[in-house]
Amino acid sequence: MSVNKVILVGRLGRDPEARYTANQQPICSFAVATSRRYKDKEGNNQEQTEWHNISMFGKLAEIGNQYLKKGSQVYLEGRLQTNKSEKDGQTRYFTQIVADQMTMLGSKDGGGSSNDAGMNQAAPASSSQPTAAPAASSFDEFEDDIPF
Repeated sequence: MSVNKVILVGRLGRDPEARYTANQQPICSFAVATSRRYKDKEGNNQEQTEWHNISMFGKLAEIGNQYLKKGSQVYLEGRLQTNKSEKDGQTRYFTQIVADQMTMLGSKDGGGSSNDAGMNQAAPASSSQPTAAPAASSFDEFEDDIPF
């Protein structure tokens, strides 16, 4: 078994870049900053910011391209992906997060987004995850067995 899952909450460092694949699938690319606060050896408060490259595809990309902007705060779930390219005889590696779920949390100016509901896009069809079983129809048989 293996797991490749990334969860981030951060702010966009730039406006999203809208592009399209060769078969006209929309792409939304942007960078998200996350920060970590800690105390150094002398007890001084420090902050370390990490920048994460994000890509979204399909309907989620369309939503991102339309509603996200620099400073927007977002909750993202996705997977880590490393791509390889050749340029001038050099092999270069580029790591990004391919997001498949996004929730808009608000913008830097403090105004909450009217689109606070989670926006999800299903994982690619190659993922073979089982469908959740329906919940039990009734818990009546347990009513008399409360342990306290």
